[in-house]
Amino acid sequence: MAINQDVQDLILYPGITKRVTLDVDQIVPTHTYGDEKLMLTASTTAYADNAARTPIQDLYVMHPYVGWAKSSGLTGVAGKFNLTAAANKLGISMDATVSGTYSYNGKAYYEIELKYNTDNTLKTGEDIASDMQNKIRAITCAEGDKGFQLAYKNCDVTFKSGKFYITSGTIASDYVGPTRTSVAIAPAPTDNCSDVLGFDHAVTSEDLWGTTIAESRITSDYVGGTSSLSIGLGTGVQSGDSLYITDGEHFDYFTAITVSGTQLTVPTQTANGFDGIQNNYNVADGAYVQVLRKQDPDNKPNNYFEDIDSLLRYMSKSLINQIDFSS
Repeated sequence: MAINQDVQDLILYPGITKRVTLDVDQIVPTHTYGDEKLMLTASTTAYADNAARTPIQDLYVMHPYVGWAKSSGLTGVAGKFNLTAAANKLGISMDATVSGTYSYNGKAYYEIELKYNTDNTLKTGEDIASDMQNKIRAITCAEGDKGFQLAYKNCDVTFKSGKFYITSGTIASDYVGPTRTSVAIAPAPTDNCSDVLGFDHAVTSEDLWGTTIAESRITSDYVGGTSSLSIGLGTGVQSGDSLYITDGEHFDYFTAITVSGTQLTVPTQTANGFDGIQNNYNVADGAYVQVLRKQDPDNKPNNYFEDIDSLLRYMSKSLINQIDFSS
């Protein structure tokens, strides 16, 4: 059964009501070779521009992915941050933005300027998040980025548990690639505040989705404290990488000093004790190694939506933010 929502802009156009409809539909996407798929839909008969009678495209959701970025949570004082005239700008890039206003590490970004207290007092994370959301939504994309306008216009920024969370305004089937939904933050060319807000060590859905935890069994028995460890192919381990080894009962963490094919040189015992692998590991016991990579310290699923309610609300908001309520 369809759910109809009557919505209004109570600030600019109170009393003018538009309708958004949420439903479940069954369609045959082009890539499924005739196979029908059930998906959530959001639609409206309202216009994005009443004068030009510009329709708003229906939203179909089969893969409920929304790209996000969050700050480290390692900065600030009791949820407050020191924005100043010399530190109040940062760069934002959503989805597959290609133009932007400047480039950083090969990716295009739009610069936003945040408010700061002229009396040099700290601003609360909640105030900064609200201001940041307004500034991102106000971005007018360059011609080459017009297809990503909704990502900015429909974004969300929240502050909770000492961290800023920014979500893209679009839902997609991928966190990576040319059709991705994603958020990236970069230092501004001048008056940068990305480090002040903790975005110099941000965690993003794009980074996590593109991170593969490679593992392999050892290929010969290892004696604790020796310098050579043989592993199987396919891990991509490089000199300086951190690794984890276990046989299901024992485990050690260590660093690969050098790598030659599948032969690792590992730290050995020193006067201060073991710097490398302390335990013995045998092929017969199924011992294997993992190459360690950056992960989300919150240890939460990659999907931003916690339940179907939050997904449907997001779909509804996506259309509401495009509606022209002026008449």
